[in-house]
Amino acid sequence: MTAPAVAPPPKVGRLVDQFEKGLDAPICLTWELTYACNLACVHCLSSSGKRDPRELSTEQCKAIIDELHKMQVFYVNIGGGEPTVRSDFWELVDYATANQVGVKFSTNGVRINEEVAERLAASDYVDVQISIDGATAEVNDAVRGPGSFDMACRALENLNNAGFRDAKISVVVTRENVGQLDEFKALADKYNATLRITRLRPSGRGADVWDDLHPLPEQQRDLYNWLVEHGENVLTGDSFFHLSAFGEGQGSLPGLNLCGAGRVVCLIDPIGDVYACPFAIHEEFLAGNIVDDGGFESVWQESELFRSLREPQSAGACASCNYFDSCRGGCMAAKFFTGLPMDGPDPECVQGFGEGLLEAERNVPSPSQDHSRTKGLAARKQPAGPVPLTLLTTPPRKPTHMCDESPI
Repeated sequence: MTAPAVAPPPKVGRLVDQFEKGLDAPICLTWELTYACNLACVHCLSSSGKRDPRELSTEQCKAIIDELHKMQVFYVNIGGGEPTVRSDFWELVDYATANQVGVKFSTNGVRINEEVAERLAASDYVDVQISIDGATAEVNDAVRGPGSFDMACRALENLNNAGFRDAKISVVVTRENVGQLDEFKALADKYNATLRITRLRPSGRGADVWDDLHPLPEQQRDLYNWLVEHGENVLTGDSFFHLSAFGEGQGSLPGLNLCGAGRVVCLIDPIGDVYACPFAIHEEFLAGNIVDDGGFESVWQESELFRSLREPQSAGACASCNYFDSCRGGCMAAKFFTGLPMDGPDPECVQGFGEGLLEAERNVPSPSQDHSRTKGLAARKQPAGPVPLTLLTTPPRKPTHMCDESPI
């Protein structure tokens, strides 16, 4: 007897193909609560320093959290600036976790004292990421300012002593620290933390120093090899997918290998503007404003910019490259802020296709906003020390003018 024919299971398709069309809610939502910061890191992607007087109120922030809960956003990445300098920061964290919206927040460690560390250790819905950009004070403080390395290590020690497990050490990989990857991993192990490394983007003040700080081609290869060997225990936020073109026959990097801007990621800034990507804070990538455009869900689902990003994108000059399926043309923000064609290769294309374009005449876009406490290229290239910060228990006075020098 002939067995009855069995229909083959339906083809689900690759996950990356589904994500290219966008999702009903972002997988990873970054929320910059404030542009105020006690440091002045030379590569700050949001050019932070001064508080914007138009910053969203506590109630407006809670309304966003209500929307995220409704949209079933599992967690939100909170950053800045330095988010903990907002007087309502812990109130907002508590409100989010009470509404089943997990919080991952990035901090330079300025307010992670012993008491705060114990409070964090008692929560199951809060993850902490401490920013360090050198495995030694000499390397770190040249980028983040004198004393910042010791401040970050104190925060990590306080978290570890309080029993907080799996804090993250977040490193932006540069020409100066790429040789310290083993030391960064040892530092993470020392504090029972997890190492997270991300790519240096030419965004914000990072545009001023990118030529001097982005890893050299041979360092990119070393970074790729290190990730292949150690990547299982290291987080990358999928930010190194441009390195995947190294991968033929050598092992691949975990992740989507896809620019998720407007598809699975986006950014909310301190005044409620929504951008396609945390690394693309520029009017060209502004999708809308949650106050003016009917809330976050409306912007995410109805923005013309996001709709266009979810359409099939031209591969342009990369279409004939054998490695296109690996790197998908690289990072949108990196191309835009170096003045390269959006349908061309990544400026750090590991096959070298971006090098000639970088040497040619380019129209590099000017930043559309800058919250730095100092202005001008020369001033911003100089490492600045931490600004004395008074930790207020009552709401601080908002600056009356956009140019107030020290609103925090």
